[in-house]
Amino acid sequence: MSLRGQTARFLVGVLLLTMASFSFSSCSGTGIDLAGGGTSGTGVSTGSITGFGSVVMNGVHFLTDSNVAPGFVTMKTFMGMDNSSMLDRDLFRVGMVVIIHHGPNDNNAKQIEYQDNLQGRIAAKNSGAENTVTVLGQTVVVSDAAVFASLNLNEIVEVSGFVDSAGRIHASYIAMVPCSTMMMMCTASEFEVKGYVSGLSSSGFQLGPLPGGTGTTVAVSFSPAVGAGLADGMYVQVVTRDAQPVSGTISATRIGQLSPRTVFPEKAVADLEGLVTAPPSGSGNALSFAVEGKRVQTDVSTQYVGGTAANLQPDVRLQVQGTENGGVLSAGNIIFR
Repeated sequence: MSLRGQTARFLVGVLLLTMASFSFSSCSGTGIDLAGGGTSGTGVSTGSITGFGSVVMNGVHFLTDSNVAPGFVTMKTFMGMDNSSMLDRDLFRVGMVVIIHHGPNDNNAKQIEYQDNLQGRIAAKNSGAENTVTVLGQTVVVSDAAVFASLNLNEIVEVSGFVDSAGRIHASYIAMVPCSTMMMMCTASEFEVKGYVSGLSSSGFQLGPLPGGTGTTVAVSFSPAVGAGLADGMYVQVVTRDAQPVSGTISATRIGQLSPRTVFPEKAVADLEGLVTAPPSGSGNALSFAVEGKRVQTDVSTQYVGGTAANLQPDVRLQVQGTENGGVLSAGNIIFR
């Protein structure tokens, strides 16, 4: 079955309530301001969904469809497919990490985009201080013990979550896709994983959730036609027929470039939720650190909620509200989650 076919069956499974899904939410906290405006005239908010009616994320209730205006339709992109006609709670799930584009200084959602981190078979389960599963060479941390216990080897799962400083994915949402829940009525033939390209050669590269090849990576091999146009630092989706790496490598059948959720329009006001992936450097009020690999800069006007600059440590979950400046998010507010 193709990746598009898996996605279509996934959506049907949602509508028929035949898909078993699990999400993990933390306190949503309270936002300071809506992320909106900027000279680009747009607002971009990225984080995990915490509720519906319309869509609640980062402590903000984003209005969709007719809640914005009579006859208004929010564009809802799910795994690259436009499903704007579907209701929010029928398409999305609590815990899914999404990107919401909205108007300047308002909470009217113009577009909601969801892309998972990966979709593949569980190759390993490891219990301990942190319970983890391994999917397509990526380590996924499952914080809920009951959910972890319910997962089985070789089940096909879809994972959405935040990346830590070691390049592991902390699942805020994990779901068994219909191919592994509907009594094995179908057999998936392709799987997919997203990440950054590093160490590119003529026949392969390393793929990982963090830019620059830091943290957990998996080797990807490709044919010349499949690898055309690749470059180090590019964020891509790798489609493979390998259920798990073979001798540490997955063979790509297709590779497509995507825009990572940490890239914002220049001068746009952005709202980014995630884990600290690089500790702060600098001194005083001028600090530079990273969230999901995205460089964040503080200054004397940066306000902290629920913590201080001393709490900017690896793997701390927080929300940054700021303005995009040349690939760096200038932080106006930092809210600890």
